[in-house]
Amino acid sequence: MAGLLVQEWIEQSGGAERVLDAMAQNFPDADLLCLWDDAPGRFPGHAVHESWLAHTPLRGRKALALPLMPATWRTLRTGRDYDWMLISSYVFAHHAHFPGRDVPKFVYAHTPARYIWAPELDERGARPAVRAVAPLFQRLDRARAKEPLAIAANSRFVRDRVRQVWDRDATVIHPPVTVDRLLAQGDWQEAVTDDDEQRVRDALPDTYILGVSRFTPYKRLDLVIQAGERAGLPVVIAGSGPDEPRLRALAAEANVPVAFVIFPSDALLYTLMQRAAVFVFPAVEDFGIVPVEAQAVGTPVVTGPIGGQLETFTADVSGVVASSTDPGDLASAITAAIALPSFDAAAATAGFSEAVFAEKIRAFVGEA
Repeated sequence: MAGLLVQEWIEQSGGAERVLDAMAQNFPDADLLCLWDDAPGRFPGHAVHESWLAHTPLRGRKALALPLMPATWRTLRTGRDYDWMLISSYVFAHHAHFPGRDVPKFVYAHTPARYIWAPELDERGARPAVRAVAPLFQRLDRARAKEPLAIAANSRFVRDRVRQVWDRDATVIHPPVTVDRLLAQGDWQEAVTDDDEQRVRDALPDTYILGVSRFTPYKRLDLVIQAGERAGLPVVIAGSGPDEPRLRALAAEANVPVAFVIFPSDALLYTLMQRAAVFVFPAVEDFGIVPVEAQAVGTPVVTGPIGGQLETFTADVSGVVASSTDPGDLASAITAAIALPSFDAAAATAGFSEAVFAEKIRAFVGEA
């Protein structure tokens, strides 16, 4: 049976891309389709089709292309007939439709589009232009969400949002995390081979808290810095993104050392996690792959009290839930996390492995 894997767009990195990687591995004969592909060659052996937007100045310009996305997804064309579609959706990919053909759809929902359904969690949804058209897009989105044969959500948190805004039930299938690889390495410091990264590794404080994510305001890395100040601990921030100047300005005024590690390799990133006293994750996330990775290398996590990331750890065993994301409350949770006994990393992360995802996603498509 000919299958098609669909995603909004394909980037060089990201949580959705990891899910798509796993889908492609589990459905090796499927084609792929996206609005545009910014990681050519990522899927050898798969035919990858782009929409007409990929050949216009709107390629990669998500906010500007947003008004055209629903119509684009309804006018798909490829030279092949498909028996099913598995859609990785977090904006409008679940609208996918081939004119004149009723291809069964199975949707893996990272979230209903935050732009229009949860603007309080995504600053892009607060823009006047988005707010003005949100009611129209909501009506359309809810109607299109009736089409899939079945929906899977990446967390119970997202399943509840799916019920609320789409009026659909969903099966929870957590995203795949490379926990087996992380557990197998043992000491990640030994895997850092680049000279510059070795100097970064060797300059790390003996004790520090860590924040890792893309540098955008809604990830709330500013709270990691402020919580470090309250806890009196050095802070390391790893990642990259447009919020870097603001974060560096905040760090310059902090009363504790704050170090930035930009574009770390996997080996250095996991070294940062493994050597950290606590991994701090204050954002409200739909799931949160990185807290699972931190636990897999033996580091406890601290999060706020709301979000899918609460499903990634056991409170007071491999992490602590702060009573709020106020820096003082996060600092108290950091102190509590440091005092936790060592935990079994394999047991803490077993439910998030690639093998568990593979079993569940194949059953989702096959049984539904």
